[in-house]
Amino acid sequence: NFEQETQTGLVLLDFGAKWCGPCRVLAPVLDKLQNVKVCKIDIEDSPELAVKYSVMNIPKLIFLKDGQEIGKPLAGIQKQTVLQGLVDEYS
Repeated sequence: NFEQETQTGLVLLDFGAKWCGPCRVLAPVLDKLQNVKVCKIDIEDSPELAVKYSVMNIPKLIFLKDGQEIGKPLAGIQKQTVLQGLVDEYS
């Protein structure tokens, strides 16, 4: 399902965990983003994806366009304006 969901268009991978406080703070920010599909990935449920994308700290955000990683990964809590600016740039 992951490959199918990320194969086309702009996708933001949101690596986190249920117990992660900063991840919970970031969640409403991600919910407000427009023109991007946000895929929330729990590192405990999908450790293979965490390894594939070299997730060492959470939250970690990675943009994909048509299945390919673009830009630099972002770590920690991010402002909505910064993230929406990247979405607009990558679209």
